[in-house]
Amino acid sequence: MQGISLQRSLPQLAAIMLTGMALASCAVSPVVEPPAVAAVPPAAPRITGVNQRAEREHQRLLAAFGGAYQAPAAQRMLDELASRLVPATERPDQHYRVTILDSPMVNAFALPTGNIYVTRGLLALANDASELAGVMAHEMAHVTASHATARDELEKQTDLISRVNVQVLKDPTRDEAFRASAQGTIAGFSREQELEADRIGIRTSARAGYDPYGSARFLEALDRNVRLGRSGSAQSSATASFMATHPSTPQRIALALRSAREVSAPGMGDKGRRAYLEAIDGIRWGEDPQNGDVRGRVFRHPRLGITFTAPEGFALDNSFQALMGVARNGELALRLDAVELPPSEQLDAFLSSGWIDGVSTESTTLTTINGLPAATGVARGKEWVFYLGAIRIDNTVFRLVVATRQRDTAVEQDFQTALGSLRRMTPAEIRAIKPLRIRIVAAAAGDTPETLAQRMIGVSQPLERFRVLNGLRPDEALVPGERYKVISE
Repeated sequence: MQGISLQRSLPQLAAIMLTGMALASCAVSPVVEPPAVAAVPPAAPRITGVNQRAEREHQRLLAAFGGAYQAPAAQRMLDELASRLVPATERPDQHYRVTILDSPMVNAFALPTGNIYVTRGLLALANDASELAGVMAHEMAHVTASHATARDELEKQTDLISRVNVQVLKDPTRDEAFRASAQGTIAGFSREQELEADRIGIRTSARAGYDPYGSARFLEALDRNVRLGRSGSAQSSATASFMATHPSTPQRIALALRSAREVSAPGMGDKGRRAYLEAIDGIRWGEDPQNGDVRGRVFRHPRLGITFTAPEGFALDNSFQALMGVARNGELALRLDAVELPPSEQLDAFLSSGWIDGVSTESTTLTTINGLPAATGVARGKEWVFYLGAIRIDNTVFRLVVATRQRDTAVEQDFQTALGSLRRMTPAEIRAIKPLRIRIVAAAAGDTPETLAQRMIGVSQPLERFRVLNGLRPDEALVPGERYKVISE
C-alpha cells in the first residue's frame, strides 16, 4: 500500500479502468524485519508459553500490516486498558498481548492465543477510552468464546463434505450447489459471531467501569468514516479495513445501543476522553510519506524522487501498486505507476505494445518532457478512451493513463499538463517532506468546526474529516476549552 511499485511485469489496466472508476483500496506491503512489540508493564496481562507456530503467525501479521508502531504513551494506555478489562471478562485467567500495527487502516483483530492487534488508524478514529475499550472487549470476546476455533471447524467440515461430493460421489454439480450454500452458512455464522462479540464486549466494558455506550459511538464513527471515503489519506479501505471483517450497519449500531441500555443508563461509566487524547497526540496519520505523499492534487514520492500534480477535480489515492485518481463522479480516472524497462526498448513502442487488455493504440509520439525522454499516445477501448504517457528516469519508466468516456480536447490538455508536471524532486524538496500527525488542540472561545478544520492539512473535505475524527454531528458546536483532533505536520 505504500507507494508506487516497481514491477517487472506490465500489469493489465483494463480491469481497473473499466469497472466504475472506483478508488483502489490499499494492498499491504511486507516488512522484512518488523519492529519488536513494545514491552508490556509488569502489571499488564501477558502471554506465557507461546508456541513457535503462534509466534510465526504473529510475525506474519506484523509483516502484513507494516510492523509494530512505536507509540509509548498509546501502548501504555492499551496495556492499562487490557489490565482493567481482563478481570471483567468471562475468562479472567486468559493472558493477552496488545500490539499497535503501523497501518492507517481502521482495523482490530485477535488471535486465539490472546494476541490483540489495533492499528494506529483505529486509534486515530476513536475519541475516548470507552470506545477503545469496546473494541478491545469485542476482540477479547472472540478469544473467550473460541470463535476462531469454531469457524475453523465449520470450514473443515465444509471441505470434508466437498471432497466426498467430488472424490467419492463423483458429483461436481452437487458440490457446486453445496459450496454455494456453505459459503452463505459460514458468512452467517461469522455475522452471528460478530454480534455475539458485540454483546459480550459491551457487558465486559461495563463491568470494567467503562461507558458501555462507547461501542455504539465507535461503530457510528466507523460508518461515517467509510461513507466519507478515503479522501486521499487511505484511512478507510473497502477491502482491508475493520469494516471488511466487522460489518457496521445501522442495525448493528441499534443492537449495540440496546445492549448498552440493558446494563446501564446513559451517562454512567468512565469515558476517559482527556487521557485518551493525550495518549494519541502525535501519532502518525495516513501513509508513511517516504512511500508516497498525497497533498490535495500533488503527489510526492521521496524514495523514487519524483513529484506529480493531477488535473483539477481529481481525488487521489496512493496504493502499493499505483497512484489512482477519480473525477467527475467516476467519469474520469487516472493511474500513475512505475515499471522497469530495458534501455533498448523505445518508449513509443512500449506505448503501442498492448499493455492494456482489449485496447488498441491509435497513435504515439516521441518527445522530451522536463529534459527527460518521453512518449505520448492515444488508445481506444470499447467504452473508454485512454490518454497514455511514459517518461524515462534512469532505469525506470513512469507511465500515466487518463481514461475518459469519449475523446475530449479539454481532457487531453489536462493530461498533457499533468504529464508535464512529473519531474525529479530536488534534495531540499525531499528533506522538506514531513509525515502528517494527529494533533490535539483546545478550542478557544469563538472557535467553530470550520475554524479548527482550517488547521487541517493533507486531506480533502477537511471540515467533514474534522467532524468524523471528533465524533461531531453536522449541527454540533464546539465546547470552549474542550480538546479536539486535527491533522497537521
